[in-house]
Amino acid sequence: MRASDLWLFLPFGYALTVLLETPVLAVALSRRHTLRRRLLAGLWLTACTYPVVVLVLPLILEGYSRAAYLTVAEIFAPAAECALFLAAFGLGGGGGRRDALRDCAAITAANLLSFGAGEVLGAFGWLGLFSAAAK
Repeated sequence: MRASDLWLFLPFGYALTVLLETPVLAVALSRRHTLRRRLLAGLWLTACTYPVVVLVLPLILEGYSRAAYLTVAEIFAPAAECALFLAAFGLGGGGGRRDALRDCAAITAANLLSFGAGEVLGAFGWLGLFSAAAK
């Protein structure tokens, strides 16, 4: 896969991912976060990890199977997003560890939703470029 092809897909994939993940975060992040912060999290967290998933990992893992790429990407994205979110907002706000676990569960659920949607769209050939990028 050429890097230029991956760059062409990036804006479309980012927008779709934000559209899928942000509602999950808006509903599922702990109540200590304002609605504004929850919506911002959908844009910000994806902006931090999506370029790595779409631009970097396909090129690094080019000689590996699609399963290897998906494993690395789908562990990296939620783990990195949880780390970023906790680094930014910590355990404060009264909920402590329980809220932090809820936040990480929400972030992981949002990532699983977008992963599943990507797989369904890819199975129907609607994301042909991205499916080829992971091969």
